[in-house]
This record gives sequence, C-alpha cells and structure tokens, in this order.
Amino acid sequence: MAHHPNLDPELRAGVEQAAQMAEIDLASLSYEALAEHRAQLNAMLAAAPRPDTTVSIEDRLVPGPAGAPDVRLRVYRPAEAAENRPALYWIHGGGMIIGKPEMDDGIIVEYVERLGLVAVSVDYRLAPEHPHPAPVEDCYAGLAWTVKNAAELGIDPSRVAVGGASAGGGLAAATVLLARDRGGPDVAFQLLVCPMLDDRNVTPSSHEFTDAVVWPRSANLYGWKALLGDRMGTDDVPPYAAPARATDLSGLPPAFVDVGELEVFRDECIGYAQRLAQAGVSTEFHLYPGAFHGFDMMVPDAGLSRRARAAREAALQRAFGI
Repeated sequence: MAHHPNLDPELRAGVEQAAQMAEIDLASLSYEALAEHRAQLNAMLAAAPRPDTTVSIEDRLVPGPAGAPDVRLRVYRPAEAAENRPALYWIHGGGMIIGKPEMDDGIIVEYVERLGLVAVSVDYRLAPEHPHPAPVEDCYAGLAWTVKNAAELGIDPSRVAVGGASAGGGLAAATVLLARDRGGPDVAFQLLVCPMLDDRNVTPSSHEFTDAVVWPRSANLYGWKALLGDRMGTDDVPPYAAPARATDLSGLPPAFVDVGELEVFRDECIGYAQRLAQAGVSTEFHLYPGAFHGFDMMVPDAGLSRRARAAREAALQRAFGI
C-alpha cells in the first residue's frame, strides 16, 4: 500500500519496520471467522506477561444491566493504600467487535503510576453477538458500580473521568451521555481518544480513507454493521449507539478529544469537539498532523506519539487538580 504523502516521517519509518503487520480484511470476513480471530487475540493476551509494576491488578465481577450477565471490571490501584484518589474509568477499543481490558494493561498501568489514580477498565460484551445496546449498557453498569463503591476502591467520587480509545472512545462518549440523561452517576471529565462516533459514514474523511494504515472505511462499516445491523445509517439510531447523533450536548462534563489527520474518524471528531464547545462544554481538541488511527500505540517512541500521550496526561492532571 502506498502511504499518504502527509504521513509523518517518524511514523512512516515505524510502519515500514512493522511491515509484517497485516490488517485483517474485514470487508470479506464472516462473523464465524471473526470469532476465530478474536479467540486468537485473547489467547495471545492470556499468554502475554503481566506488566512489571507494583500496581495492583484485580478482576471483579459486578452486576450488569438488568436481566443481563455480570460485567467483569479490571481494577488497577497504586501499591500504597490511600483514600480519595482520582479515578479513570476506561473503555477499550476494538471496533465494537474485538478486544478486552488486558490489551490496555500497559497504557493503564502508566496512568496509575504517573498520576497516582485508580483505574477501572470494563470488559463489555462485543458485537455482533451482542449488538447495541449491550456494549454501552455494560459500560454504564460498570461505571455505576464503580462510583457506588468509590469508598472501597479508594476513589474520590467527585473526581471520576470516563475515557476510552477508538470504539472505547465512542462508548465513553455514549456512557457520559447516558449518565447525564439518567441523572447520574456524576462524571468529572471525558477523555475521548480518536473516538468512533458516527455510524453514518458520510463525512469527507470517512470516504477518503478507503486505504489506511489502520482501520480503513471498510473496517468501519463492518464494525458499525456488527453493532447496529440494518439500522446502521438509518434514522433509527440513538445517540447512545452513535454519539455524533446527539442533538443536545449541553450539560456534559469537560472533554478532551484527539484524532489523527489521516483517519476515517477525523471529521466526526472535529465536528463533535466543535459542537461540545458550542454547547458550553469546556473542550480541548488535538488534530495530529500526519498521524493515522492508533499511531501512538503502533509507533510509541515517535515524537508525535510522545506528544499525544503527554497531552492526555496533562488534561487528566488539570481535570483532577493534581
């Protein structure tokens, strides 16, 4: 694949070194084959060594949505016991179709170590086996449990941020909308990292990146179709499935949104950040030039990747007053 002329040189070099990375062609992948790929990923994660850290990592099963199974939460805490720490409630990515909390262990451990916060990562049900609203309802149930049990977890309930990347960023935005509309739990901040927000796929960037280093248009269509089925792109999609459809963004917590220049999600993220600000929500937005989807995870040592991680960390520090 020929790379986009705007691709950042350091990122280009990192991608070329990782030439063995062949993205799955989701456009022609059956749901049965998807389940096989998911099982392979989960086996790799299970075999991977745990992070070398003093951070405590504990899995908890908590009540799920009404009538649904329990939800697994992965709780990360600093080694030193303390009360009233800030908390990051995290939602992993994976296009709504793959992934689990373990794949973000390294990222979350770094937040805990550097910021002294407690992190809780939710293992939500995945599409297509569990279409909307199962994923977002699992995320909401886990958030509600976390805030309700803040004292036991050593969390300050007034300093809980909800964050996520990619599909997890979209689910984070949706979870925050649900929290507002259901009258709680209170969320202090939303950290939306290259979020997946819009099932309609009509923006210029959603059409532009039919080829992409990561997550081209065909993959995005596949993920949304798995989540929504025949409702995708119709008028029958609520904002809790696709937050870009929300008509009222007022009364939401302060937000951080970032996205790469060279990705499908670029324009929907720009639009969402702009509308948040216009609705009176204090919003920080970053558009990273020459960056593709998930660039900071694939090429973590590039200057642009370090800047992106530092900006997210600084935003959390300001939100938590630390």
